[in-house]
Amino acid sequence: MNTTDTPIVDARDVTYSLEVAGRPLHILKKVSLRVAPAEVVAIVGPSGSGKTSLLMLLAGLERATSGLVSVKGQDLSKLGEDELARFRRKTLGIVFQSFHLIPSLTALDNVGLALEIANPELSMSQVREKAAAALEAVGLGQRLDHRPSAISGGEQQRVGLARAMVANPPLLLADEPTGNLDQTTGALVVELMFDLARKQGTAVVLITHDPHLAQRADRVFTMTSGELVETTVAR
Repeated sequence: MNTTDTPIVDARDVTYSLEVAGRPLHILKKVSLRVAPAEVVAIVGPSGSGKTSLLMLLAGLERATSGLVSVKGQDLSKLGEDELARFRRKTLGIVFQSFHLIPSLTALDNVGLALEIANPELSMSQVREKAAAALEAVGLGQRLDHRPSAISGGEQQRVGLARAMVANPPLLLADEPTGNLDQTTGALVVELMFDLARKQGTAVVLITHDPHLAQRADRVFTMTSGELVETTVAR
């Protein structure tokens, strides 16, 4: 990362602990991570190592026990719950392993709803136009009126990607986005995600168990027992 860039993510010496049976469980231990605008970072590591907990902190869905968690220059510890919700709407896109589409809505309406929430000032015609363009960008221009049950898992994940990217967020968080897909489909979705993010100048933090997918990122980190270490291999 170019150190002159103002980072989208600036996490420093972050710890995260929970109390279990009256004793502290240390999940993250002095984790630091900086991510530049438009940079793609992958985090690998075994289940239970703290990867998803780090994403939850970056999304403001959990609060660090100590240390700094700053996203787009905003110290998340300074925001209340309502402020965090507004901040997420304007700043983050999230892609989940389980697609989390609304079953009763079409692909167009799933994407459009996310855009309405992020940009309530848009007219309905603007929402539909932008949502259709986002679906076209992920190759689903012919699936606008299809509900989740009528499309494949790979297509559902592409709807999820369009939904996450439709408002042009500065930061995209992706938690095992290929976990429910076969290897070939997963690789295509990740390539599409990286391509869209670079075109839009969106930074990406990707969690994956697949080292081959991780190597497509600009930098790779490994999380082990709550500790994060950069393990990028020179190309």
